Amino acid sequence: MPRVVHLQVLSSGSKGNATLVRAGDLQLLVDAGLGVRALSERFAAAHVGPRNLDHLLVTHGHRDHSRSAGAVAKRQHAVLHAAEAILTHRGLARAPDKHALRIGRAHTLLPERGEGEVTYTPVLLPHDCDPTVAFKLEHEGRCAVILTDIGQPCPEVARHLKGAQLLVLEFNYDAQMLREGPYPETLKRRISGGRGHLSNVQAAKLLGQLAGPDLHTLVLAHLSAHNNTPGLALAAAQEALAGLGLERVRVIVASQDQVGENLAV
Repeated sequence: MPRVVHLQVLSSGSKGNATLVRAGDLQLLVDAGLGVRALSERFAAAHVGPRNLDHLLVTHGHRDHSRSAGAVAKRQHAVLHAAEAILTHRGLARAPDKHALRIGRAHTLLPERGEGEVTYTPVLLPHDCDPTVAFKLEHEGRCAVILTDIGQPCPEVARHLKGAQLLVLEFNYDAQMLREGPYPETLKRRISGGRGHLSNVQAAKLLGQLAGPDLHTLVLAHLSAHNNTPGLALAAAQEALAGLGLERVRVIVASQDQVGENLAV
């Protein structure tokens, strides 16, 4: 009988990102963008004990995704998986056991003890921190995708990541709020550029390229605290899903400050 795979967002936003995935006895973390103490508190809330983490995957080198990756991997005796170009970065270098991602190629992870496995595929994204990847995570016919920090909708990216039952997708900013907000013009251009982040409209367009008949849960991630609201992001996502005939899909907004629900994939 297939084991249930679960995904739980521990933190999502510009102050730090981390997502826990469990399959059988295997536990892995995607990104470690909080400080060690804050992430330890999130682990406790999610019932992850010392040395219970088997693997830690890093999407890219920006600190809100990689801040404590090396320290957490060392404390947890977990294998750290990241692009070769960032394995020596300050936030990752402390990990004693490192594995370089093979972008575009699948790799199977096993737990240190017990049973269960997850196959991950890193997919290259346009973002101003090279390389940045999304992860497709598969386990016994179940599939989750974690896709944030992408500057524009890309059909090629969508082609590689289609088919998820659970999708974590960036809805970073509302274009009007960003345009009229307090950020310097240089930062506004960076965020809205082709190697920045997705607006709600862009995310809705990419959702249309990604969503298939098996999708049952959509998690809206990496919302800007200054340039977006949960209501605006939800409205954009729900309108896109309605246009696809997928009104039944459950839509959740990930939190920066609270550990999310433990979601079945």
